[in-house]
Amino acid sequence: MSTKHGEASQTGAAKVEVGSEIMAVRSNRVVLDNTICPAEIIICNGKIADILPKRSWACASGEKVLDVGNLVVMPGIIDPHVHTCEPGHTDCKGYSSATKAAAAGGVTTLVAMPLSCLPPTITLENFEDKLQSAEGQCYVDVAFWGGIIPGNQDELLSMLQAGVPGFKCSLIASRVEEFPHVSLQDLHRAMNELQGTDCVLLFHAEQELGQWKPALEDPTEYRALLDSRPDAMEVEAVQTIANLCLQYKVPCHILHLSSAQALPIIREARQKGAPLTIETAHHYLTLTSERIPPGGTYYKCCPPIRAKTNQEQLWSALQEGLIDMVVSAHNPGSPDLKILDDGDFFKAQGGIASLQFGLPLFWTSAKSKGFSLHDVVQLMCKNPASLSRLDDRKGALCTGMDADLVIWDPDKEFEVKKNMIQHKNQLTPYLGFQLRGEVFATLVHGRLVYLKGKFSPKPEGVLLVTQRKMSTTVSSSPYY
Repeated sequence: MSTKHGEASQTGAAKVEVGSEIMAVRSNRVVLDNTICPAEIIICNGKIADILPKRSWACASGEKVLDVGNLVVMPGIIDPHVHTCEPGHTDCKGYSSATKAAAAGGVTTLVAMPLSCLPPTITLENFEDKLQSAEGQCYVDVAFWGGIIPGNQDELLSMLQAGVPGFKCSLIASRVEEFPHVSLQDLHRAMNELQGTDCVLLFHAEQELGQWKPALEDPTEYRALLDSRPDAMEVEAVQTIANLCLQYKVPCHILHLSSAQALPIIREARQKGAPLTIETAHHYLTLTSERIPPGGTYYKCCPPIRAKTNQEQLWSALQEGLIDMVVSAHNPGSPDLKILDDGDFFKAQGGIASLQFGLPLFWTSAKSKGFSLHDVVQLMCKNPASLSRLDDRKGALCTGMDADLVIWDPDKEFEVKKNMIQHKNQLTPYLGFQLRGEVFATLVHGRLVYLKGKFSPKPEGVLLVTQRKMSTTVSSSPYY
């Protein structure tokens, strides 16, 4: 069966309906490890059972086959940096709305951060509460990070055994009182505890600069916020993390890198053997400080969006391989939390909503810079799967992997409109943006969870909790 470019058809005994299990997906553009070619992906029990070249395609005989013509088929996006507010803040962004937005954006797995819920995921009991709150709500698969705060090092191994792939901490105070930032001594204790395990430590990499104080400026001007979070705060934090990573050899990951000034430290640490990975976020690659209007608090995030020259250096670092992945760092806020009437950047809650639009946001700029579809898979599927300790089942189209697929048209342009946004709070700086790359369908475990604006009638995503490898070796490294 042939279809025109950008069109798709459905074959088999009955039309494929959203929510149904798919037996095979056919496309002329399937993104495999070493090529993009016509192929048929055979699905059985939620796994990829086989991948057949076009000459071997069998005629459909009652099976549910989705033939998508020239649309691109690739592994589902994995977003390892998403803030959800359940349990505790159901008026904000819960699992149902977040995972619907994910499905609409081709994201088949997200990993929830530990600090936006109440209570935060800093004990085994709190982790169990979080699992209970997510049960039965998720349209895509969800994994969970734990958190490190002062004094909870005795909880870490039990959370690791219960299924978290790693732990997030912050080197600077946030607005979440229940998730205080850690000191250097806290980090020594935690890393001493975690040596020999298969976990990763994630860092919000900003650090206070001693007695330095920013100049008093108009709080409705973005320059005031930018001056209060200078590059030096990230540079200082990244240096601290690099030193710890080299000392303990515990895998470390820098969250939402904003400042290109930290890149030389990262390069040097890796050359010395530090198991250090880096992410940046879509807003740092798409938005620039020069274009943020006065009072535009819906652009606020920490670390802040910086200048165009800084952005270009981040893109160069992606091309070099110094930055490993691109994530949403999705953290939407309601208009009242963004203080829109006041326009005060310092009073407004930080965070930007982009979970649904990550793929087209990245591709819109990346294509013009020479990035390929294989680069998209590396930066948004494979490397995030590895970070999240899911690379044995997700992130690639191979036999035996989960049948998690995004089907999309990389050439289709569309405008971001409010009525298409699935996030519970729809405030986003991307309204009105013209983007390239429209998601047609999303499959999770072979089930069609999203198709042309429609969702599966019930959420059937899996909560990903897998017992991690544990070492019986006790480290002799001191933490003092």
